[in-house]
Amino acid sequence: EFLREGAAISDFMYPDRVVLGSLNRDAAEKVAQLYLPLRATIMITDLRTAEMIKYASNAFLATRISFINEISNICEALGADVKEVATGMGYDQRIGHAFLDAGVGYGGSCFPKDVKALAYMAEIRGRHPQLLRAVMEINHYQRRAVVRKLEDALGGLRDKRIGLLGLAFKPNTDDMRESPSIHVARMLQSAGAHVRAYDPVAMKAAARMAPDVELAQDPYSLAEGCDALIVVTEWNEFKNLDLARIRDLMARPVLIDGRNIYDPATMKELGFYYRGVGRGYEDQGTQ
Repeated sequence: EFLREGAAISDFMYPDRVVLGSLNRDAAEKVAQLYLPLRATIMITDLRTAEMIKYASNAFLATRISFINEISNICEALGADVKEVATGMGYDQRIGHAFLDAGVGYGGSCFPKDVKALAYMAEIRGRHPQLLRAVMEINHYQRRAVVRKLEDALGGLRDKRIGLLGLAFKPNTDDMRESPSIHVARMLQSAGAHVRAYDPVAMKAAARMAPDVELAQDPYSLAEGCDALIVVTEWNEFKNLDLARIRDLMARPVLIDGRNIYDPATMKELGFYYRGVGRGYEDQGTQ
């Protein structure tokens, strides 16, 4: 299956393709008849190839994410804006715009598991999946980079109150499996910070998966008294916040935008110390 969380019905009804793996061609062609009403390309192949299509598809998408995250780090060093770089790249029809959003990395139940599994299957058969290893390492690095930016902004994290805007691994789901928020929260806590969080739909999951993280009822109660906020999930709700009110509620107006949902110039005008991901030189914002 190639269903995305938050869009499963649409993906089932309007698939890009249907892949059937079978040991028996005649049986597969009979099954294929069931999918004709979907009017999608139907591909019949053997079992191993069908499974590999699934693994390779997810690994490729994860690779795109890690690639643009690698570019974002170079952008910070050179003073370029990764959002504009990604837009310019995407106009090339050979590349396209999908999965070129720099941030704190991928998560969820599929990409981390499938990239790791594919690398493992290669290794136990004597292959050297260097690209897949790099994809995973860059993904881990993005979480560490967010924490380091916060340490630079605050001069250390011990006894600081940090708020996480978003817990789900992506918008429109409550799934926190392998979410960047879990990894970021653990790193912050290991550094001595007090971590709070808010998510529009993942609060029940958070109580189970991150019981040591204090949960707020809304973004504004989250911001109250915080030394810094980190945008971890790009929910539309967060794009429409009263940022002046958020600033006034915080102990210090420090915001690390792990999803690049805010405009750096606007944040600077509002008086925030603002750092995005790959948005030019690392001295954005005020303190």
